[in-house]
Order: sequence, then C-alpha cells, then structure tokens
Amino acid sequence: MTDLTIPPDADQQEAATLVQQHVSVGDEVEVWEADRTGADDPERAGTVTGIEPGYLELDGQPLDEGSVRYDEIHVVVRVDTE
Repeated sequence: MTDLTIPPDADQQEAATLVQQHVSVGDEVEVWEADRTGADDPERAGTVTGIEPGYLELDGQPLDEGSVRYDEIHVVVRVDTE
C-alpha cells in the first residue's frame, strides 16, 4: 500500500493536484475523509474510474453516491493488488 496524506492547509486545487499525481484510473484505493473519527475502516474504498475536476470518481458512482470531493480527502491509500 502507498498512502498520501493531504496537508490540512491545502485548498481544493492543491488537494486535487496531489491526488491526481498519486492515483490513476484503475487503481484500487481507500479514502479517509478530513473529519475522520478514528475508525480503522476507510470512509470510501473502490476502484478509481475517473479523475474529475471537482472529485475523485470511485466505482463509476456520482459524487453523492460514493465518490469523494478532493477537499474532503485526508488520506488516500493506493492498495497494491498484485
């Protein structure tokens, strides 16, 4: 696994750039959101199906059904599936 932690002072554009440099379409990822409560399970997990202007698309889902806005991401983990 390879993880990326978004700095707390990053704005949406900076977060988007960091995420786009870290993941590619087809990658399996786990996403922890900025308001994480200490749980051991990610808030979102799935396959990156799109790197959209305002959000990271997971499993072909629209933003309100499973994908996540860049400014809500605290940590994104690229899962090694090999």
